[in-house]
Amino acid sequence: MSLFGDILPLGKHEEKQSQGSSAGLSPYLNFDPNYIPKMQPEFLYPDDSHMATTARRSNVALPIIGMSFMTGSGLGGVTGFYKGLRATTLAGQSGKIRRTQIVNYIMKHGTSTGCTLGIIASFYSCIALGVTWVRDKEDTTNTFLAAATTGLIYKSTAGLKSMGLGAAVGLTLAGVYTLVTDNDNIWSKAQYNRL
Repeated sequence: MSLFGDILPLGKHEEKQSQGSSAGLSPYLNFDPNYIPKMQPEFLYPDDSHMATTARRSNVALPIIGMSFMTGSGLGGVTGFYKGLRATTLAGQSGKIRRTQIVNYIMKHGTSTGCTLGIIASFYSCIALGVTWVRDKEDTTNTFLAAATTGLIYKSTAGLKSMGLGAAVGLTLAGVYTLVTDNDNIWSKAQYNRL
């Protein structure tokens, strides 16, 4: 049988040869799977290697940044819709002008909040990746260090008091995140012991 089937049929001699050696041929890919080695590593990096911990953290970085941007855009859009309705009602606008003003409020607040959360998530992801690479461990300490450092950097232009507040907010959010997602924390152990 040829690649194109009935369009370009093979001669009888070629057809006999191809039928004899077609036991291992894949009907979909038209190649012999015996050329592929049987034993290959399933993962890119072994589990205990230095690159495996950084690869796990970097695989999570882009979805975190994207979800943060989308969440910020949604929340900012809702805030902009509320502020736009309130501002246009107080201004006594109606019709097309009111609709345009509301859309402007939604777009302005949605993009600014989305970009802010996206930048914070970018800071966090890059710092967490760096901390994981330096410490060569994947644990909750990396999450706390990255969150505190992100808060410090984000509020670095507002003074020392704001930097401390930013670090405290980062640590608090990291603590809540760890309580919710980590399976080896105190919260999950307390729930397990109650059962």
